[in-house]
Amino acid sequence: MKRILAGFAVVLGLAAGAAHACPSFANPGVAQYQATGAGLRSPSVFNVVAGGENNLGRCPQIYNNLGSDQLDYGQSYFTTQPDFSFYLSGMGNVRLVVSVVSQCDAALLINTGAVNWYFDDDDNGNLDPRISLTRPSDGRMDIWVGTFDGQYCDAQLRMETFPR
Repeated sequence: MKRILAGFAVVLGLAAGAAHACPSFANPGVAQYQATGAGLRSPSVFNVVAGGENNLGRCPQIYNNLGSDQLDYGQSYFTTQPDFSFYLSGMGNVRLVVSVVSQCDAALLINTGAVNWYFDDDDNGNLDPRISLTRPSDGRMDIWVGTFDGQYCDAQLRMETFPR
């Protein structure tokens, strides 16, 4: 009987852990790239499947660090592992624009090398996200492309720099 109860407790613990999973930068992105501020002056485009199983509204370690003007975050879904990790250099005099074009209502989540979180849902128009970083930092930047409603769809991540 003790084995049955112990096994049941383990199953409940695993289920509870999966239910409360959140995007995490503990591991690098599924795809990893090196990029420079000068190299991104020409737009770079990366294919990705948008979506995820983690409701961002259940991730206080992230949404407590998002600004109060980012109210839609609680409705968006992302994977645990970043879709991309970019190792950035030479970002000192540029503005970095990260955007998504998708076949669904996509959302964008970024964790910068300075460990700042950014979120957007619709600023690129057509229910697609766009984040403009006016002072991007050198170092690893993780990016997740999720969806507002938890569905999955094909999408493209676009990154481009502009002089400041």
